[in-house]
Amino acid sequence: MNIADVKFKGLLEHILAEGVWDENPRPYWLEEDGTHTPAHSLFTTQYMETFDISKGEFPITTIKPTAVKTGIREMFWIYQEMSNDLQVARDKFKIFWWDSWDIGDGTIGSTYGAIVKRLDLTNNLLKGIQENPYGRRHIMSMWQEDDLRGVIGLPPCAFQTLWSVRGEYLDCTLVQRSQDVLGANNINNIQYVALMMMIAKHCGLKVGKYTHFIQNVHIYDRHIPIAKEFLNRPVSEKQPKLIFEPKSDNFFEFTIDDFRVEDYEPQPKVNIEIAI
Repeated sequence: MNIADVKFKGLLEHILAEGVWDENPRPYWLEEDGTHTPAHSLFTTQYMETFDISKGEFPITTIKPTAVKTGIREMFWIYQEMSNDLQVARDKFKIFWWDSWDIGDGTIGSTYGAIVKRLDLTNNLLKGIQENPYGRRHIMSMWQEDDLRGVIGLPPCAFQTLWSVRGEYLDCTLVQRSQDVLGANNINNIQYVALMMMIAKHCGLKVGKYTHFIQNVHIYDRHIPIAKEFLNRPVSEKQPKLIFEPKSDNFFEFTIDDFRVEDYEPQPKVNIEIAI
């Protein structure tokens, strides 16, 4: 049985049963005539889930299809390329969903990859784990007040990772301030498990436990009928797996072709409108 399907349906049930409607939302729906409609959401707080990757518990739900490789390419754009340039996202990594957050100069502003580059977060993490594996300060944080104060672009949603070496295993906790469940839950999970695999391989470790903490987890008003439809979909009897077989041990030489998914049979796609 696919543990990710069980957890995903449980999260939807939890929000629908116990969620609270927000007021005066910042996000909006962009209508065909160019006007904006407020995008209200039903939300709960302080959601946490854990997957033991070392035991084959991959967070790959089949309830809805996931653009697995496109999602992983975003990790290359942010943490390997360390870029906020939308042209790079489109041309090199075939990522197009960030175009709506163009601040007018062809970038997403001084967030995400721009912060990773300015603070050299990726290299500092790799060096820290290799030189002091049992240290308790292995953290990459993209929530930097100096960069975000008055920022035009979207502040990072998944903004911090905490890393711990546990014997031969590398564990990771992803901290996220906000998540559109239907739009991003499964793709955020698979992205950061892929990042775990890359960090672990570079540092000569095995992938251990992945924990995901979300402060505000929500379903948008226009997504409620879709969420209810997903609850009626069956849980897969197969457990999908993300396989990582690189030809190098160097984080900066890994490519998207090093990844593949096995036993992944997603159910039919449903178009999900993205609030901006």
